[in-house]
Amino acid sequence: MKQIIVLILLAILPLHEVRAQYNTNRLIISGQSALYYEDYVLSIQYFNQALAAKPYLYEPWFYRGLAKFYLDDYTGSEADVTRAIELNPYIYNMFELRGLCRIRQKRYAQAIDDYTRSINLNPQNQTAWYNRALCRVEDKDYAQAQLDLDTVVTRWQSYASAYSLKAQVYLLQTDTLTADKWLDKCLKVAPYDVDAWNMRGMIALSRAEWKNADTYLSKVIHLKPKNAANYVNRALARYNINNLRGAMADYDTALDFDPNNFLAHYNRGLLRMNLGDDNRAIEDFDYVIRMEPHNVLAIFNRAILLDKTGNLRAAIRDYSTVIKQFPNFWTGLARRANCYRRLGMKAKAELDEFRILKAQMDKHIGRQPRWTATKAKQMRRRSEIDMEKYNQIVVSDDNSAEHEYKSEYRGRVQDRATGNEPLPMFCLSLVRYTNEVRSYQPFAPVVDAFNRHNAPLHVYVNNQQHRLDESLSRRYLAVVDSLTTRINAEHNEKRMMPLLVQRAVAESVTQNYDAALNDLNTILGSDDNCVLALWHKAYCQSMANEFSIAASMQNGATDNDKQGRDMNFALNRSKVIDCLNQAIMLDRENQFLYYNRGCALLANKNYTQAIDDFTRAINIDNGLAEAYYNRGLARIKNGSQQEGIADLSKAGELGLYNAYSVIKRIASKN
Repeated sequence: MKQIIVLILLAILPLHEVRAQYNTNRLIISGQSALYYEDYVLSIQYFNQALAAKPYLYEPWFYRGLAKFYLDDYTGSEADVTRAIELNPYIYNMFELRGLCRIRQKRYAQAIDDYTRSINLNPQNQTAWYNRALCRVEDKDYAQAQLDLDTVVTRWQSYASAYSLKAQVYLLQTDTLTADKWLDKCLKVAPYDVDAWNMRGMIALSRAEWKNADTYLSKVIHLKPKNAANYVNRALARYNINNLRGAMADYDTALDFDPNNFLAHYNRGLLRMNLGDDNRAIEDFDYVIRMEPHNVLAIFNRAILLDKTGNLRAAIRDYSTVIKQFPNFWTGLARRANCYRRLGMKAKAELDEFRILKAQMDKHIGRQPRWTATKAKQMRRRSEIDMEKYNQIVVSDDNSAEHEYKSEYRGRVQDRATGNEPLPMFCLSLVRYTNEVRSYQPFAPVVDAFNRHNAPLHVYVNNQQHRLDESLSRRYLAVVDSLTTRINAEHNEKRMMPLLVQRAVAESVTQNYDAALNDLNTILGSDDNCVLALWHKAYCQSMANEFSIAASMQNGATDNDKQGRDMNFALNRSKVIDCLNQAIMLDRENQFLYYNRGCALLANKNYTQAIDDFTRAINIDNGLAEAYYNRGLARIKNGSQQEGIADLSKAGELGLYNAYSVIKRIASKN
């Protein structure tokens, strides 16, 4: 009997091990999917479950660290990636990610160690070479940075960023001539390299070559139009070539992008002061003083403006603040004395005038020079506190370019062409549809019928991706567990099918598309005419396809592998359209099915048929804003720009605000 029990245990244990391994792999895949779709908190929940089951696997540690990195938790990310490295120290990407975490914490020496280990594992890792050089620059180890960059430009001769960084290092070593030569090489390789043009603009500013600076910085702004610092720098160049209108416009634009920009507010205040726009100059200095309450130079300039606009008591208050800190500042004393006299406070005025006379006699110093044309062109550093320079344009203490570290770990949204992506398919969801402009709830009779017969868990029609916070993640994962318990206890197939639909919907909300597809296939195996299952299967398959394509792009593959992979992707795309074709045959008045098929055709670049499907959806529901939006994009890609813009305009009218930014972008290209 004992031998029989042992044999049974030996037979059962491996099955449990395989089952646990399978479940853990599924958890990791679900976490990766959530990570790709930017549900970082949800992905952490999946990796937590995987680690609870198998804490010795390096992958969930690494991916949880990546999710924390995206959430700006660099300390937590570093700890998780360090644990992953301890478990498997042979994956070069993990050293890169930990290096980025350490860079964000300004621990450059440790980041250099990580990039060195990454390079040892993969000497052809261009990103690691470049980032290590940048860390050396931050550490002011310019000689070693140049050696790293020499390697980069030798191995990758078309890598423009390396040329640009070499120029920057030479600039930091005050060798502007050599920096210029490397910038020439950079622009020869990449004529539209923003960093190179920006650096050339900074060099021109440092040499007081104002016209050249204006030209170079204009190119920077053309290539990177939403950076406030570029407008502030160009305003300085324009001010010095007497293009005051242009300088003012640049300061205005800079403040549109960065309302708290100190230099833009301060210098615009000085410019307005110089042009006689006193009241608006006061507004700028008010803002500066709120930012820096002890900025005596801003306080003094505001005092002058208050003096000029007749607010004498406020001017005296500001003059007194400055004089208290600089008792021998004769210009301030003279101006305050003048205010006292105008208010009839003769005794106080005479006290100030006597202090000026005594100081002048003691130190034999003449009258304060006026703001002449020459003085107007002088500048001071922001940190420089010299009351003699109260009326000079301020420049930054450090005009060095902000370093941008290269990384493959960027959010999915950043990798897309913003604003030109079609809207996603409508699917079944546990989350209500929301529109900020109008109260609209997508309605489909087939969904309404399902809800009426399968309370209390309702499903909704939605096409919006919702990032789940920790509480929502736990809630929906608990819904999946609850439904699983009910399904396992249910022996009636007819009553089980609605539960499988609900679980598939819950699994898709938690980005577990493979599990959702398994449930939907089970339903269709029992009833191949279930419209809801066909509808939702098409959606889940399309989302799983997108994740699979993105994941495969990150892995190297031979030509044969790529050919097989492409055939597999084509097959999966055809599955989406096949499901929708079958669903439409069963429910011909469902606008969302036509819309979804239009989305699938649009993704396949079949623009004409996509336009036809979006039109069918609109004919059924002329308030379906998403159909107008996607039809507009399809028409533009198909060459019908005017009709496309009209569709986008209608989508904007129905509440999709980003349609207007697409229209603006298209118009700016013409």
